[in-house]
Amino acid sequence: MLFVLGLILASEFVNGWTDAPNAIATVVATKALKPRQAVLVAVIGNIIGAFYGRAVAKTIGTEIVKPEAINLITLGAAMVGIIVWATAASLGGIPTSESHALLAGLTGAGLATAGPTALVLAGWKKVFLGLAISVLCGAVGGFGLAWVIRYFSRDIPKAKADRVFNALQVIAAGGMAFSHGSNDGQKFIGIFTLTLVLSGYLPTFQVQPWVVILCSVVMGAGTSIGGWRIIEKIGTKMVKLEPDQGLAAQIGAAASILFATSLGVPLSTTHTINTAMMGAGATRGVAAVNWGVVKELVLAWFFTFPVCGLIGYLTAWFLIRLG
Repeated sequence: MLFVLGLILASEFVNGWTDAPNAIATVVATKALKPRQAVLVAVIGNIIGAFYGRAVAKTIGTEIVKPEAINLITLGAAMVGIIVWATAASLGGIPTSESHALLAGLTGAGLATAGPTALVLAGWKKVFLGLAISVLCGAVGGFGLAWVIRYFSRDIPKAKADRVFNALQVIAAGGMAFSHGSNDGQKFIGIFTLTLVLSGYLPTFQVQPWVVILCSVVMGAGTSIGGWRIIEKIGTKMVKLEPDQGLAAQIGAAASILFATSLGVPLSTTHTINTAMMGAGATRGVAAVNWGVVKELVLAWFFTFPVCGLIGYLTAWFLIRLG
């Protein structure tokens, strides 16, 4: 049990390291905050956000694979896929979706452990809903809010407007980090709790306060590293945002994530903030977005499911036969 819990915490650490930089890429790129200041905002926001509700944790812990059909090997194997894939992608500055890596790893490991009957259809309906929210609401929200903000601030001198937008971005960055913790942080809290249930430590799936504290602090520690390559990739190379566009992207993404969290829907915070940034940037024209970088991101997102699913399946298959 302890080894599996260690893998879950390692995955949570990687989640904070490779995923949470999405929350602060805009404020760093627009120079609303210095990098270290932005990281501190992200750390605090992520930790606090992890305490927001339990619905996503319950979905991950009970509605993706049947708890009675899997074991600790299943959960450990799923974590291996996350750690390997996210670490490899981060070396190239590519923000991966730990949410999709987790779901794919659980699916692959669950199939190796108990076959197709281990999967829960109801939970996967929420997964597809989350995919729609992250892509559509992120892009539309970022574009729409950027257009509205620019329209109503058109008569304000740019220098003055930028100062106001940068100040608001700091608040929005905290909200974005909070929303990240509320959704992504809850996913690993759910897996941690499920491990305690399968090992007999807990009689039923009931998230414990100390689990929330432990997982949120570990995620915050991962966030403190910064993920600078990812910040550079999406904050300066994918699209160069003006302060008003950065604010629009943050508000649009945070609102979409919190909406999904309230429904217990696990979604990719990476997809949400990146599509919101693309949408906000596109208000200056399609050419404002570096579609070459977007292509890299989309390919990484596309391969997350098969790669992490395969790693989870093979790891579980090997461990089962080894035992």
